[in-house]
Amino acid sequence: MQVMTTAVRKAGRRMSRDFGEVENLQVSKKGPADFVTMADQRAEKILFEELSSARPGYGFLMEEGGTVDGTDRSHRWIIDPLDGTLNFIHAQPHFAISVALEREGELVAGVVFNPVTDELYHAEKGRGCYVNDRRLRVSERTVFQETVIGTGMPFFGKKGHAQFLKELHQIMPMTAGVRRNGAASLDLAWVAAGKLDGFWERNLQPWDVAAGIVLVREAGGFAGAIEGTGDVLETGNIVAGNEKVIAELREKLMKVAP
Repeated sequence: MQVMTTAVRKAGRRMSRDFGEVENLQVSKKGPADFVTMADQRAEKILFEELSSARPGYGFLMEEGGTVDGTDRSHRWIIDPLDGTLNFIHAQPHFAISVALEREGELVAGVVFNPVTDELYHAEKGRGCYVNDRRLRVSERTVFQETVIGTGMPFFGKKGHAQFLKELHQIMPMTAGVRRNGAASLDLAWVAAGKLDGFWERNLQPWDVAAGIVLVREAGGFAGAIEGTGDVLETGNIVAGNEKVIAELREKLMKVAP
């Protein structure tokens, strides 16, 4: 955990400076998109170098750099250097650096760090979930009509957009509210913290959810496939929350299953 938190804090310091530049670029004609791509790549480079130095031989699965096989076949880092890119581009301080550790195919540690708010969510299997030094627990809310549920919305025209609208129509009337914040790793961290009572999304990548899954589970919640079976890292379809909420979400989502 010390290795992971050191790496994300180092990457976060640079990303905070880059975020300040993005705010200045908002008024430019060209816009900040090209700059943000560079910021994303810089953060991933820092993470790769720090983690490689601390744990030589571990493999990597990265959003930008793809798969890097290590000599140690039992360990793999799963990295998203900037989750919430669109928020970052528009100078909205809701984005995160996400790092998870997989051991023998099992997720055993996760860190999600928002460098703007300095909230570092971290969890290790069997040791609980924390934001900075404060222990976290998932929400105990069980009346679905009182819940606030997070989700992610595919861009119009992309795979799954029509399906999402059906699911939203199924879920939204039965809750106190649905939130689309634009960074799945932070949404899962918020489930772990009880800020969201549940979360669902389809067609995600492993680096979007790996760290968040560890956070939710170590905060006493459940995170798994919408269908109830299968590996979320393979299917990309996830639902998270406490036992009651996740059961309700699954039931309602399966009524409009693809």
